[in-house]
Amino acid sequence: MAATPKNVIVILLDSLNRHMLGAYGGTEFETPVLDAFAKTAVRFDNHYTGSLPCMPARHDILCGALDFLWRPWGSVEIWEDAITYELRKTGVVSQLISDHPHLFETGGENYHGDFNAWAYERGHEGDAWKTRPDPSWAGAPGMGRGHMPYDDSRGWFQGEADFPGPRTMSAAARWIDDNAGHHDRFFLFVDEFDPHEPFDTPEPWASKYDPDWEGPHLIWPPYMKGAIEKGVLTERQARQLRAQYGGKLSMIDHWLGKVLDAVDRNGIADDTAIIICTDHGHYLGEKDIWGKPGVPIYATLGHIPLLIRWPGVEPGARSALTTSVDIFATLCEAFGVTVRQRTHGKSLIPVLTGEADKVRDWLLTGVWGREVQLVTDRWKYVRGPAGANAPLSMMSNRWSTMPTHVVDKHVAMPLPDDRAFLDRMPGSKIPVLHQPFAEGDHVPFWALTRFSGAHLYDRLEDPDETTNLAGGPHEAEMAALLAQALAELEAPKSQFQRLGL
Repeated sequence: MAATPKNVIVILLDSLNRHMLGAYGGTEFETPVLDAFAKTAVRFDNHYTGSLPCMPARHDILCGALDFLWRPWGSVEIWEDAITYELRKTGVVSQLISDHPHLFETGGENYHGDFNAWAYERGHEGDAWKTRPDPSWAGAPGMGRGHMPYDDSRGWFQGEADFPGPRTMSAAARWIDDNAGHHDRFFLFVDEFDPHEPFDTPEPWASKYDPDWEGPHLIWPPYMKGAIEKGVLTERQARQLRAQYGGKLSMIDHWLGKVLDAVDRNGIADDTAIIICTDHGHYLGEKDIWGKPGVPIYATLGHIPLLIRWPGVEPGARSALTTSVDIFATLCEAFGVTVRQRTHGKSLIPVLTGEADKVRDWLLTGVWGREVQLVTDRWKYVRGPAGANAPLSMMSNRWSTMPTHVVDKHVAMPLPDDRAFLDRMPGSKIPVLHQPFAEGDHVPFWALTRFSGAHLYDRLEDPDETTNLAGGPHEAEMAALLAQALAELEAPKSQFQRLGL
């Protein structure tokens, strides 16, 4: 019989591709730990992204509110709280363990503040950790990135256990060993950057799926559509990049086992819920797309895995349509807390326990300034600008964006100008800065992309999204539902205008 868990552990593996996991039918790479865990858990088969990319997805999970309709990337706003603030007030001990650099950079730096404690394992991707490289590392091709902070950090990893991912998982296992039984209730959030690029691993993982490769391994994918078609990658390089992702996936799967073993040896499995999730997938050549460029959110990126082991709930699968803000709502119900801001999630506990077969009829997903995607049980509808990508609105009281390392911050995020005015966010009476952008303006770099028109895919008949049905008899119905969904969320009027709704 389902029970309310004393504790909840959320393990987020960044850029985790659903179609590459054995639990979801993948055969290309080995994920024995995730596959074994899935046999003890509930597998959600229709779980989708919400706000994208990295920090917006974490905002979904920790704050419960979709924000891609209002801003591109940012911190917890002053008019809202992360769930950890309410957990602290009720005596639930919360711990963050992460190697995710964006959590500690501009635009993400205050998500950790309301945890009772937090630990940051240094040196991943863009983390400004070292000021000079260890000269023993020769480096790897950057695929157009130029010098990255990782180039200075990488040589200081002397063995597998020194890499950020293994260190993060080891730290999480130690925390469970040190804290199990010492708190009435706890929330542990393990935010692991792997298998995100750089796809850099030590042997035997580096050669596991491409043993014949010669020379430095390719660990940085280009962010573009048509990399092979345009000659940026050869077919051979493309296979190497994909294999390197697989090596990192298998390595972090192995180290994930250390955390799950700690749960078992400390005797807390029966009263601890474990949620394994991701922020998004990662293109590795599907449709000749690489990284996370400005393209519609195809299934590779947006249809993501979710595995939940819940006390008293038998393993199985669920077909309910779910999204990232629903994880937040599930945590709130499990711990009996609410937050002050308006949220958009639906608790998954009724679906877990069998009391309901679904919690929502549709969801929205997207990146600020790009297409807005509507997903239903059958359809995925992608709506881009009707003309120019304008008007756009950004609403925030923390005017910040991520450090890009390759784009000057004033180019990536122009400052507000004299058109800005005070407004109210939906569900809040706190004033917030509302900056309009018109056609011809320099806009935040998230919106700098080329659009390919509307897309409509039949998810049941065409899961690989090969046949675009936009312009056919079903598009008007989907456009009307999208307009209804945006109205329900009180999206800015500019969204309706730019999308031609």
